[in-house]
Amino acid sequence: MANDNILKKVGFASFIMMASIFASRMIGVLREMTIAGIGGIKVSVDAYQIAFIIPEILNHVVASGFLSITFIPIFAHYLSSDSKNEGYKVFSIIMNGFGLLLLCFIIITWIWAPDFVHMFVPGIQDSDTFALAVKMTRIIIPAQFFFFTGGLLMAIQFANEKFLIPALAPLIYNLAIILGGLILGPFIGMEGFAWGVLAGAILGNFALQIVGAKKLGARYYFILNFTHPDLIKYVQLTLPLMIGLTMTFSTEILLKFFGSYLNEGSIAAMNYALRVMFILVGLFGQAIGIASYPYMAKLAQKGNLFELNRLLNKTLKFIFLVIPFSTLFIVLNHEIVMILFQRGQFDSDATLVTAGILPFFMVGAFAFSAQNIVSRGYYAIQNTLFPAIFTSLCVIISLPVIFLFMKEFGPRGVALGLSISVIVQAFVLFECWNQKSLNLEKKAVYLFFLKMIPISLMIGVIIFLSAVSLRKLFDHSTLSGSLTIAGLVGLEFLFLFFLSGSVFKVSEILILYKNIFKRVFPWMKKSH
Repeated sequence: MANDNILKKVGFASFIMMASIFASRMIGVLREMTIAGIGGIKVSVDAYQIAFIIPEILNHVVASGFLSITFIPIFAHYLSSDSKNEGYKVFSIIMNGFGLLLLCFIIITWIWAPDFVHMFVPGIQDSDTFALAVKMTRIIIPAQFFFFTGGLLMAIQFANEKFLIPALAPLIYNLAIILGGLILGPFIGMEGFAWGVLAGAILGNFALQIVGAKKLGARYYFILNFTHPDLIKYVQLTLPLMIGLTMTFSTEILLKFFGSYLNEGSIAAMNYALRVMFILVGLFGQAIGIASYPYMAKLAQKGNLFELNRLLNKTLKFIFLVIPFSTLFIVLNHEIVMILFQRGQFDSDATLVTAGILPFFMVGAFAFSAQNIVSRGYYAIQNTLFPAIFTSLCVIISLPVIFLFMKEFGPRGVALGLSISVIVQAFVLFECWNQKSLNLEKKAVYLFFLKMIPISLMIGVIIFLSAVSLRKLFDHSTLSGSLTIAGLVGLEFLFLFFLSGSVFKVSEILILYKNIFKRVFPWMKKSH
């Protein structure tokens, strides 16, 4: 019963995060649509994407993206032992110590930005593209300080099972980027989006999170203590994440590294396709992962590995529901890219290039989502070393594979190589987890995955034939035609997906429909 209650809490928290991330992804797509309209797949967009490499590495080095993962278990201990004030002192020590370290890194990378950009995209030959990339890199770099401090403030809220205000951060961040591009773009081009990045980090990820943390009574102390046992513990937990290479992080870097050797605009086209794929990853992997992790951490604190495995297995089954949705995106690849991006500078040729790349990213969507969840199992038991070493080795081994695919298939090969790498990584990481935690119910997870493959293929064949027929009736080179085809095929997919859940008794599909129905039509439940 206790675990059932946890599952209900995870379900509710997942819905909040899923709604937030869905809204964020939609605004993120709107952001990419705005960028596409202003820049298309031209070199200025390549420069804008390159400008994120150094900031993303900075973010990774101070583990800003992992603050919730490493800080929550430490802070949760103080909450459970009713020592919240001491917890805030530890929070302040970590913020002050790592904040000073980050500021030093920001100054160093800001000064030597040209050298760092050249190091990570050695294939860029055009001097104007390089100069623009360096200029925008220097604008975006300071944003990492606000991501770091905001990440700690969000972790406090997550540990207290408060998700709403942190959920608003990515919405404000993306809106600021869009406004920066729309307001400043006509005057300074893609540079306007870079200023929007900085503004969004300050407003959404920092200022708003101060408000959320203050509502919980959070306190800040201006203290430094490099010998505090919890700071040492935090460093021990975080250090592997600092030096480790996760596949999501590596994908962003490798896409630009290999893309710098391809035709101009390849980085931009691959990035547009990747953002579409990340809509699904965000909805399934990120939302459920963020929502379930605090509960995983609490189960781990109690030493209840059986219930932790049960929660992990149940979560993975819901993650695998992304597979049929990936099939839908593969079938409608042209229509999706056409609807989202084809306007302004993004012409029909850009649509063909981007649509051709999208299916190769969609193949790995379920794995990007799954490895996000499995990694959190390790983090919950405060084992950050093994996944860091393992994922780093996987990334290194994948480099020649991606290179060979790139030489043979260009941007599509890069996408395929990255997808294959993350699929292998997700399955091997899960198997290692099973050996480590004695997960006795792992067979059910594998069987569920194997069940989703034929269901997805069956649905895929049907909607593919429907799409082919509809393309003869409607002109999919026009926006209205693509919208009609996507709408009709999408409705057919939703019906077939529900029918599959009923016929093949896939309870996870039915639960998903039931939860969405309850949230969208809450009055139906009350009247009933």
